[in-house]
Amino acid sequence: MMAGDMNAEKMMGYLYELPDQFHSSLELEFDFIEGYRRDYRNIVVTGLGGSAIGGDILRNYAAKMARLPVVVNRDYHLPAFVGPDTLVLAVSYSGNTEETLAAYEEAARRGAQIIVVSSGGKLSQYARQNGQGLIQIPSGFVPRAAVGWLFAPQALLLGELGLIEGVKEEIREVAAVLKELRESLKPTVDVPVNQARVIAGKCRGNIPVIWGTTGVSEVAAQRWKAQINENAKSPAYYSIFPELNHNEIVGFEAPADLLQKQVYIILRDKEDYGRIEKRIDISKAIIRDKVKNTIEVHSRGQSYLARVFSLIYVGDYASVYLALEYGINPTPVKMIDFLKEQLAR
Repeated sequence: MMAGDMNAEKMMGYLYELPDQFHSSLELEFDFIEGYRRDYRNIVVTGLGGSAIGGDILRNYAAKMARLPVVVNRDYHLPAFVGPDTLVLAVSYSGNTEETLAAYEEAARRGAQIIVVSSGGKLSQYARQNGQGLIQIPSGFVPRAAVGWLFAPQALLLGELGLIEGVKEEIREVAAVLKELRESLKPTVDVPVNQARVIAGKCRGNIPVIWGTTGVSEVAAQRWKAQINENAKSPAYYSIFPELNHNEIVGFEAPADLLQKQVYIILRDKEDYGRIEKRIDISKAIIRDKVKNTIEVHSRGQSYLARVFSLIYVGDYASVYLALEYGINPTPVKMIDFLKEQLAR
């Protein structure tokens, strides 16, 4: 056991049980659904942090599967287009996120159709008081560890509304793929078999940069970055192909000493467009001798959701193992707590 393993036991438990969140979500009942059947022009998911990542995954998923756009809002205010023909999914794990509460109130003033996803708090209370749809998810997690509960109900909801087909089948595959994958990622499996441990070891003392691809692994790259920030309390950054080939790829000439402290983690998927695959290979060759390390992580599974969550799962584990490399307890987020205390004054 590494130093600090006992401090990480709780987070490791959350990670191991993540597949169960997807399996359990299939038992949810949307008894309010009939009141929400109408022709929407758009869907807005409003939330922050761990409560918003499910919306980001939903946005990419809907872009492939639905005929109307899904927009993610991370602000106190909603986009100007939100109105009676908008379905607003107000997502806050705690139910007390101040930005989400403000956006909820604005959505109500504009006459939008609102469904709340939360474990409790003021947001759940408002939904009950106003007779709005409420998806009550289990409490007791930290938000970033409840990604299954914060995503799957939203996707299943769109399935119930007839906006996306085959959602339940994809959710089942996510649970199955993650159950298989966790057997090689759990703490009792050491290097070199445990890919997440290998990645954490290479990232120790360095700055991780994650590269994904637009519409495929971009949200997984975003999630890796955020999990390293929150769990390992370390800086991390992410960029997306092909955009990074129009700017970031130029930035590998100086300073050489800083470049040698960067580890590039490239997320790859079998559905990456052929031209993107070529861009990845060329870009990797350009930076190989300039940076500390390049690592590739390949997705698993058949469906879009299974492939994306397989990439996310490796990153989630790697971020906790990196915390252990630094002797850090991954669970608390002291800086966020401090910020909230200061704002409350």
